[in-house]
Amino acid sequence: MNFDQNRIAEMLQDSLAGFDLFVVDLSVSDAIRPKITVTLDSEQGLGIDECAKVSRRLAKRIDEAYGEDATYSLEVTSPGADQPLTDPRQYTRHVGRTFSLKLQDGTEKTGKLEAIEAEGIQLAEVIKDKSKTKTLPAVLVPFTDIQEARIVISFK
Repeated sequence: MNFDQNRIAEMLQDSLAGFDLFVVDLSVSDAIRPKITVTLDSEQGLGIDECAKVSRRLAKRIDEAYGEDATYSLEVTSPGADQPLTDPRQYTRHVGRTFSLKLQDGTEKTGKLEAIEAEGIQLAEVIKDKSKTKTLPAVLVPFTDIQEARIVISFK
C-alpha cells in the first residue's frame, strides 16, 4: 500500500491539536511494509508521553483513512541530542549552551548561544589559539547562513 505523504502530513497536523509541538521531519518509506517516521519538537522540549499521545492520535487517523488492515509501522520521536537543529524554534531552549555551526560559505564556528532573534542567533564565538582560548563578543548569525547547527555535548 502506498501512503500519501501530504495526506499523512495533514493528519499529523490534526493530531497535534492541543499540543505546543511542531514537526521537525516526516518521512514515509515505500517499502513492502511502509514506515512512517515523525520527528517532533517544542520550544520547551518534549517527553515520551507527548510522543505516545500523538502516535495514538495519528495511528487512529491513518487507520480511518486507509483501513484498519493497512500494514505499516509508525515511529513518533523527538530529535536526539546529537541531531542537528533544523527549525529556528529549536534554539530557544538551548540559550547558554555551546554550539558548533557549519555556515553556507563553508566556514565553521563554535561558541556559546547568547540569544535568539527573529532573523538569527547571537553567538559568542570561541577562538582557540595554541595555549589560550578567547571568547569574542556575540554577533548575529542569520538563520539563512547556517547550513548545520549542532549542540556541543559536554561531560563536565
